[in-house]
Amino acid sequence: MELLKLQAYGKINLSLDVLRKREDGYHDVRMIMQTVKLHDNIDLYRTKRPGIEIHTNLSFLPVNENNLMYKAAKLIMDEFHIEDGVRLDLKKVIPVSAGMAGGSTDAASVLYGMNRMFGLGLTDAELRARGVTLGADVPFCLMRGTALSEGIGEILTPLPKLPHCSIVLAKPGISVSTKLVYTNLHVSELPPEAHPNVDRVITALEQQDLKAVADNMGNILETVTSRSYPEIDALKEKMLSFGALNSMMSGSGSTVFGIFDNAAKAKLCYESLRFGKDRELAKQVYLTEPWR
Repeated sequence: MELLKLQAYGKINLSLDVLRKREDGYHDVRMIMQTVKLHDNIDLYRTKRPGIEIHTNLSFLPVNENNLMYKAAKLIMDEFHIEDGVRLDLKKVIPVSAGMAGGSTDAASVLYGMNRMFGLGLTDAELRARGVTLGADVPFCLMRGTALSEGIGEILTPLPKLPHCSIVLAKPGISVSTKLVYTNLHVSELPPEAHPNVDRVITALEQQDLKAVADNMGNILETVTSRSYPEIDALKEKMLSFGALNSMMSGSGSTVFGIFDNAAKAKLCYESLRFGKDRELAKQVYLTEPWR
């Protein structure tokens, strides 16, 4: 069987603002997305047996049409009338339902892999146009790097890279429903100061000022999650106590990340949350850095 090995990288949000709810039920957003090196591994096989077969290391993940990888493969197979089958072996590392685009990045990697394996010749822009039909984060997961994301997430503008830093990721023992968070977000009722200043983060990236990036980070969705999940604020406070420049929830949660300009401090924070006296605060903890 022909094999293609893929790495599907997770993301964090350096800033996340919601502007309004649209008539179609989606929300217009303005946010800064950042790829991190934490990734899933996907082995994509081309098989003679028709159909899509999925295997994962996590028993609770769907392996049928409810899996975004399945939907990505089927989208390409249907459009290009591919008669051969594919097998997808996923080793899941990125926390699930955690605000890190874990499902979207897997789907993005499958789109990329199908294009390569079957020699379809689709451009990056053409892949992103197909990706947005699967999920708002899929186009960015195809693009990777640092980007301003607007619309429902599909309008992407590349930004200067996040300066080198260490990033601690911690997911508490809760999973947050994205749909529930947005349902309970009433943008029109929030005061102006609840909205993060996305432009200041962009300026800080242009100036390659890591501290200014951290100082101006903000996530409007925390106005919903922090009320319901005190674990979020507890993790933020713990990371700050270890010397993080700032700490914030990624996406709709529940992953919390801290940005460190000191690798030793980041490692101490990681070790305490993973193995030490603070290990009860999080179920999954990783030490990573920006993807480049």
